[in-house]
Amino acid sequence: MRKVCLITTGGTIASQRDPHSGHVTASITGSELRAMLTYPIGEIDVTVDDFCKVGSYAMDLPLSFSLARHVSRRLEDGFDGVVVAHGTDTMEESAFMADLVVGSDKPIVYTGAQHAADEPNPDGPQNLADSLRLAASDEACGLGAVICFDHEFHAARDVTKSHTSRTDTFLSAEHGKLGDIDGDRVVVHRKPMLRRVYDADRVATDIDLIKLAMGTSDRYVRFAADNGAQALVLEGFGRGNATPAVTAAAADVIKKGIPVIMTSRCQRGRVKPIYGNGGGKTLAEAGIVFAGDLSGQKARVLLSVLLGMDLSGDQMRAEIEYLGG
Repeated sequence: MRKVCLITTGGTIASQRDPHSGHVTASITGSELRAMLTYPIGEIDVTVDDFCKVGSYAMDLPLSFSLARHVSRRLEDGFDGVVVAHGTDTMEESAFMADLVVGSDKPIVYTGAQHAADEPNPDGPQNLADSLRLAASDEACGLGAVICFDHEFHAARDVTKSHTSRTDTFLSAEHGKLGDIDGDRVVVHRKPMLRRVYDADRVATDIDLIKLAMGTSDRYVRFAADNGAQALVLEGFGRGNATPAVTAAAADVIKKGIPVIMTSRCQRGRVKPIYGNGGGKTLAEAGIVFAGDLSGQKARVLLSVLLGMDLSGDQMRAEIEYLGG
């Protein structure tokens, strides 16, 4: 019989509406969540581990890193796989954190819900059943951390929450899902190629993500650099361009020794330094690192790990460019 550890962190899957305040909050324990599981999961021995109880909008980089380290320890304890019940708002970031720092090839599955546990049509029980099956399967070994939702599972590096409320919210854009849960069968269509595992003892926390819009000024870039930011991630235009003011500010920040990473606000495609006159080519010549097709939030998680390891600028550039694809 396979042994799977169910680690709970709160989120919508463990939330109910308070009849007095009307607020929906994480209030259900892991044991209660396990008891709500009405879908068959086969011969799986499930152990519940309550890690924390928060909405994932309250999750931060240190807590996410601590959770990933906890996942690693539970796998070392002899469990065949781990399922993490997590809020959907930042699930993709927490899953990517685990993908970067957990060295085990055993299955690591993040899941949650879009509908609270006391709604008439909660999606949590089905997602949880699918995730437990996935975590107990041989097919999920070696895939790294994945998100399992709405009968599909996706690589942590590629997946993003695409809709505020629909149950099919998690998509992997042009890369596509890894596979499906079809009843009691796990079907793998592809395996992730761009993966790296780091021996990290801590993560950096002061990393700002700045999204650009038409005419964005330099004030946020300069303020962040002057007020403790260890690195900046920019969500630029198209292939990785910025307004003239941001381009000039980013060049100044680089001179101060603060890394600046370029991603795109587009949901598909990768950044590449092409345009001059203040565009991506000018930014690259100033020393900004282009992060391929990593999203801004994934680049930020990666930076937190790399900075926490005190890598040199050249080492960080190599890792970011590799994982950016």
